[in-house]
Amino acid sequence: MPPAALYANAVAIGEKKAAAAPATIFKLSVVSGAHIAFGALLALVVGANVANMKTLNPGLQKLFFGAFGLPFGLFMVLVAGGELFTGNVAMVSAAFFEGKASLEGLLKSWSISFIGNFIGTILVCKLIVAAGMLTVPAIATEIAVAKVAKPFLTTFLRGIVCNWMVCMAVWVASGCSTLGEKYLAMVLPVSAFVAFGAEHSIANMALIPLGMAGGAKVKWIDFLTKNLLPVTLGNIVGGALCQAAPYGSVYGTLGKKR
Repeated sequence: MPPAALYANAVAIGEKKAAAAPATIFKLSVVSGAHIAFGALLALVVGANVANMKTLNPGLQKLFFGAFGLPFGLFMVLVAGGELFTGNVAMVSAAFFEGKASLEGLLKSWSISFIGNFIGTILVCKLIVAAGMLTVPAIATEIAVAKVAKPFLTTFLRGIVCNWMVCMAVWVASGCSTLGEKYLAMVLPVSAFVAFGAEHSIANMALIPLGMAGGAKVKWIDFLTKNLLPVTLGNIVGGALCQAAPYGSVYGTLGKKR
């Protein structure tokens, strides 16, 4: 699709998401949270589990970490259909900017998908731990500790960078018709944000609890206030203001007389 058509497609998708029944949003968001948790596990046991590469070629290791894990989770969400808070921020915002979604619909989509994603990630994290599949507790612990150690502003800004990339991935992949096209459109931005060290709220709902299960000295209050809160706020700015708003001002009616 050309850029103008991609924007129109995002608006149409956002309109449907904003109009969806709460129960539908919730059920699909729980499943989507589970998919992201599985992607987080893959990132830990494969992408991050390359000690020699990390020492000898850290740039390649970051690319490897980005490519193996979270793209897998997002690909399942995009192909199977789901409700992912981070992607919904851009899509429903686009519909809101065009008058195709109400503020009530936007807040319904965001809040229910966020809660459902959280429940889905935590349930899968518990399943992973109970099944003995967290085979790299030291790596999970290191990542969890690092994610709650940064200043609020730094974490917030990393949340902006992340969801700018994630929403670009969702935006473009949603306009593709084949599985191969969707994967290529999605994998590059997602791999990039992971390699950058940016912060994704839903992925962190899995990565940090898995690290805590692996022995990280991280309290739930620290996870929620020092990471999840600033990351979520940054994700909202990245998706709504950095992704949806510029395209709305060019290809839509945002900032123009209707």
